[in-house]
Amino acid sequence: MWRDSVIGIIKAYKIFVSPLFGPTCRFYPSCSSYALEALMVHGLRRGTLLSVKRILKCHPLHVGGYDPVP
Repeated sequence: MWRDSVIGIIKAYKIFVSPLFGPTCRFYPSCSSYALEALMVHGLRRGTLLSVKRILKCHPLHVGGYDPVP
């Protein structure tokens, strides 16, 4: 139930907010796509933890690149 709510919020972000900023993510897949996959594969608790860890890596000192969901 909660997982589906969080997935819905991320999907809404991808549709309504993300297009306003354009492709700015330094990672592939994008952080929002990563979060969706992490939640679907690992569930709410671990998926959220992986997503937060990924977002914390998003800063100018990190090179980015390909970073798949484990």
